[in-house]
Amino acid sequence: MNDSVESGPVESPADLHRLWAGWKLAAWGSGLGADGQPHADLPRADGQSLFETIEQSGLPDNQTYIVWRGLRTFVILNVFPYTSGHLMVLPLKAAPSMHDLDDETFAELWRTVRTASGVLHEAFRPQGLNIGINEGTAGGGSEPDHLHVHLVPRWSADTNFMTAIAGTRVLPQTLEDTWHKVQAVWPR
Repeated sequence: MNDSVESGPVESPADLHRLWAGWKLAAWGSGLGADGQPHADLPRADGQSLFETIEQSGLPDNQTYIVWRGLRTFVILNVFPYTSGHLMVLPLKAAPSMHDLDDETFAELWRTVRTASGVLHEAFRPQGLNIGINEGTAGGGSEPDHLHVHLVPRWSADTNFMTAIAGTRVLPQTLEDTWHKVQAVWPR
């Protein structure tokens, strides 16, 4: 008895199975986001955090992936997302901790997190969200000088072996497409 699975020859590129793991491309070339496309890879301006540099760069929002600006906060796509739709809410002025925010900025930050949560639910229909802050280097913050709140859409099947064992993330959408999708439902 032959238990092997037989497959025929690949007749065309359409017959190939593909797994897009674009975030891996980011490690292969400076200035590439998770989708392998260029993003606003800017050197930090003197005295500014990375996020202040991006926000104040004067580049169009569709190049920096800034979704929204308020009086004290702004929202940007994570260019190395855990899942499609991964947003970050930040104060305009860098602060390393929630305790460094004035009351008005703190209030706007959390109102914006609530708005962003609603936008993600409308745009992506996730089964849940991870919302959190990695404060300080020891807390996992990649940019510990500028507090940012992560909002990560989640689906029941997105926690599988791919990241843990295969070192791969599956992102079904480019950053540009994600930005347009979020922009389309962001309240004006």
